[in-house]
Amino acid sequence: LECFDTPTGWKYFGNLLDAGRIVLCGEESFGTGSDHIREKDGLWAALAWMQILAAKGCSVEELLTEHWKEFGRNFFTRYDYEGCESAPCENMMANLQTYVDDKSNIGKEYSAMGSTFTVSGADNFSYVDPIDGSKASKQGIRIMFSDGSRLVFRLSGTGSSGATVRMYVDSYCNDPAKMLKSAQEMLKPAVEVGLIISQLRELTGRQEPTVIT
Repeated sequence: LECFDTPTGWKYFGNLLDAGRIVLCGEESFGTGSDHIREKDGLWAALAWMQILAAKGCSVEELLTEHWKEFGRNFFTRYDYEGCESAPCENMMANLQTYVDDKSNIGKEYSAMGSTFTVSGADNFSYVDPIDGSKASKQGIRIMFSDGSRLVFRLSGTGSSGATVRMYVDSYCNDPAKMLKSAQEMLKPAVEVGLIISQLRELTGRQEPTVIT
């Protein structure tokens, strides 16, 4: 079963769908689709869920709980810092690029709120489309940890209206005692590590995000 990790943008899904390489696609903002249409489709997603629930004969909560018990759970959150001054944000991203380029950071440990994270990999995500060969570079600074946690930093809108910094945080957990905790509670240590590594608070002056997803 082929699986592709693509940049942001539905066009990347479209190429794979048209070529018959995938039949299901989705993004972190919960847009999903299949090979019947080249765009996210809320009606299809709702019908797919209804079919699953009818076949399983259970509630959404029961289905998710059973799934997490068997496969573990991925917790996710996104911190958006909107309307920031462009120069400090660009400085932060330049510093992060230097960080991921320095391979001596692999193996470095960070501790926050009783949790320790060991860096297992870091890069600025790039993608070569397997269908048309087009290349997309600098799609987001990624910092991965040995426990499966991950940080992603992206910068957009650096014009006169201000910049937006997005920090994506996700982590895997297979401890049944923690499966039903909120994402914000589970990810708080990883979020803090992300803020420490990026120096986002110090460089932008923002102590809190504008939006938490």
